[in-house]
Amino acid sequence: MAAPPEKTLRDLTGVWVMNKTLSDSADPALALQGVGWLTRKAIGLATVTLHTKEYVDEQGVTHIDVQQTATGGVKGNTENRTLDSTVREHTDWLFGHVKGYTGWVASKAEIGDGTDAFLTDGWEEGQTEWIVTNVESLDRGWTVRQVWGFRDVNGERRYTRNTVVAKGGERVELRLVYDYVPEHA
Repeated sequence: MAAPPEKTLRDLTGVWVMNKTLSDSADPALALQGVGWLTRKAIGLATVTLHTKEYVDEQGVTHIDVQQTATGGVKGNTENRTLDSTVREHTDWLFGHVKGYTGWVASKAEIGDGTDAFLTDGWEEGQTEWIVTNVESLDRGWTVRQVWGFRDVNGERRYTRNTVVAKGGERVELRLVYDYVPEHA
């Protein structure tokens, strides 16, 4: 289902299901990140659901906690994002030891160097802020830049994550598109 107008980057709380038809295949990006063939195939077959809670703490900092589940209720990665652009280290079973940050940006010029059309173009008309995540693998040598926002996809408003994975001279572009699941569906 399309994202309702009341859902914004300031209120992502709810359930979002990755639309495999509208999203790009994650396989090339995962391969570049050193994820094994069998794991990539299992991920490719699964439907990924994001159970998302967004809140602002007493210091005024936004947090987005995401518990991923795959088809059949299989637990996936947990994303606990603090949107203060502070670099933090993290280790998980899929990506290994990484460091990165997540924060708000208020202009396309602040998305990387502002010239990467894959990351900066096509966002919802009038959108004035985005969530940007930058991650660097400390084990495997790759980087990820991801931009979250809303865009029109086939005439419907969708929450999307545009992602660029790079390693050495290689680059993979990946757009993830999500369906909103109403609370009482």
